[in-house]
Formats: sequence, structure tokens, C-alpha cells
Amino acid sequence: MPVVRDDEQIKNILKSQKKVAVVGISPDPSRPSYFVSEVLKNYGFKLYFVNPKYAGQEILGGKVYRKISEIPDEIDIVDIFRRPVDVPPVAEEAQKKGFKTFWFQPGTVNEEVVKELTEKGYNVVVDRCMKIEAVRLLED
Repeated sequence: MPVVRDDEQIKNILKSQKKVAVVGISPDPSRPSYFVSEVLKNYGFKLYFVNPKYAGQEILGGKVYRKISEIPDEIDIVDIFRRPVDVPPVAEEAQKKGFKTFWFQPGTVNEEVVKELTEKGYNVVVDRCMKIEAVRLLED
């Protein structure tokens, strides 16, 4: 499946895929992973936070997991807040767990992972902020 760029397709993803693993969450309200998550939560997304540094703590009322595989539920979207160099092992673990869409926030894109995931048939959203797209496309 090619990279998802069409607004209607992105809107469909946002409306139908509500379980989101936020990888790279920070407890710092000034960090994008925090304020993006805060907005997504207000839009009714069920968020699962992943960051080994804060595992076992709570951020925005949600438990933080060490890794994706510890999340006790199915995942629809993997929303990535990591440096591009750190993305391959996250993508590998996400594939083992299972997911529908891999969402690269701006500044997180790893082209090798994009190529691999699209070739395997996953939805991949590249270089778009999930918060901005939710606000833009879900305001009916």
C-alpha cells in the first residue's frame, strides 16, 4: 500500500482507528508527544503510552509501558515521536504486536521503514502531525 496522503483516506483512518500507541511520550507539557496526546485524547482516541524511561508512571491519566508488546490491547495506530534512527526497532516490534497504520510525526521519518511497511501493506502516514490532522479533518 502506498503512503497515505489523501485527506479522505486520512480522515477515514482517524475516524475508524481509535487505539493509538504513542511511542516516545514525555511528561513535559511543552513536548509535542505530550500536547499532541492531550488533543487526541479529547477527540476520543484511546491512548497507550510507550517510553521505557517513564515505564510504570502515569502521563495524562494513562499508564506508560516499556514497549509496545506490553500493551494489553490491540493497536490501530503507532504514532511515533522518536528520532529517525530509533524507528526501525519500534517498527519491528509493532509488526509483531500488530497494527493498521504507522504514523510518522514531522521529523521522525525513516525512509527505509516507510518503504518496508508500505511494501508489507501497512498504512503509512508520513510527516504529518496527528493532532493537526485530527483538528483539521474531524471538525465536521
